[in-house]
Amino acid sequence: MGFGSIIAAMISVATILLASYVCSKGGFYMANGLSNSVIEMQENRNEILKTEIEVKGAENVSTDGVDILVSLKNTGSTKIGDFTYMDIIVAYEKESNSMETVWIPYQEEVLCENNWTKMGIIPDLINPGVFDPGEEMELIVRLNASELSGYSSIKWLLVTTPNGVKASWYFKG
Repeated sequence: MGFGSIIAAMISVATILLASYVCSKGGFYMANGLSNSVIEMQENRNEILKTEIEVKGAENVSTDGVDILVSLKNTGSTKIGDFTYMDIIVAYEKESNSMETVWIPYQEEVLCENNWTKMGIIPDLINPGVFDPGEEMELIVRLNASELSGYSSIKWLLVTTPNGVKASWYFKG
């Protein structure tokens, strides 16, 4: 009878040790996952802080009523390379003082209505096709001409980078 209680005690201790090991291993796994998430979040925030673009003045935003030509400058220290994740939003004021807002996605090469594409990057010596710090990018936004009737000449343009940094400008045309 004494030997049976020793075996039961050993099994109980082994079960408690195994449960403690499983719980601690799961806790370490969760803590590791949480710390990796915090590190990634801080890296993204750091990239956002280093990204900065600006629309180059009123003389560098021009329109013929359908196409808008915009000149951007990368004044930050982050490269911008994937233009499909850049968005442009254009807002128009109707003559009745109501607003119309249009989201304009990126389109490579052939330009259709309500799309934009890059015309060129100046100077584009390092990393061709990538919008590097210090470079200027010329882009064209093509709007749907049939939607523009009845709008005043006051318009607003917003350009966002893939990580959410934005620049905006009022223009006439």
